[in-house]
Amino acid sequence: MTNSGRANSYKALFLSHGGGPMPLLGDVGHLEMVECLQGIVSKIPKPEAIVVVSAHWEAELPTITSGANPSLIYDYYGFPDESYEIQYPCPGNPELAKKIHSLLANAGIASRLDSERGFDHGLFVPMKIMYPEADIPCVQLSLVNSLDPEEHIEIGKALQSLSDDNVLVIGSGFSFHNLKAFFQPESAEIRRLNHEFEEWLLDICGDQECEEDERAEALIRWADAPGARFCHPREEHLIPLHVCYGLAQAPCTERFELKILNKKSSMYLW
Repeated sequence: MTNSGRANSYKALFLSHGGGPMPLLGDVGHLEMVECLQGIVSKIPKPEAIVVVSAHWEAELPTITSGANPSLIYDYYGFPDESYEIQYPCPGNPELAKKIHSLLANAGIASRLDSERGFDHGLFVPMKIMYPEADIPCVQLSLVNSLDPEEHIEIGKALQSLSDDNVLVIGSGFSFHNLKAFFQPESAEIRRLNHEFEEWLLDICGDQECEEDERAEALIRWADAPGARFCHPREEHLIPLHVCYGLAQAPCTERFELKILNKKSSMYLW
């Protein structure tokens, strides 16, 4: 794992959240991921609240959990019984949800509040690793089902003022998300495509010399990058990164390179 970057206040984190509940079950393919997330927590101030944009929730409009005590959604299948007994009793934050709703409206982005929906594993798996005490209020924000990268950058821009209140925005996805490739024997071609896209992503997120309009355009046109569509046959696990970038509009402060399920992966802190 390597880190590089510059000092900054922490606004956003894009993390690769691994496969379902496996990081919480001691799976060896997720040990670097667990270590990386715990290392990030050790170096950033504890936030007052967290907003998680999860790859596992898409809606017609950006939708915000507004319940005071959201339940958990075990949105995975075929795992051991203990996977469905995981608890993460963090509170919601209805006032923060209303603020996000207002910030989006002020930016001309229609959204809706949902007081009934719970937290999916894109939230509770990494949060249980990072903040096991479950004492930080959390709000979850959906992707828009268009999965349009520019639209999600604009959503991030609308949320910029959240960092003034010590709110951390987390994009919970996965920098590599080709499910078939996880279960295929490793080959030179799979490795090449995986590494080419990761190197492109590391460069575009971290290049200090890149102008922000150029960086934004590259992220909007991410599918043109080497290996892009192999690594993301469908882009829902990459798009949370666009929200994080839209909020920060700067090169990342730190980049983290690691292996998850034997695939080169990355995380980005702004």
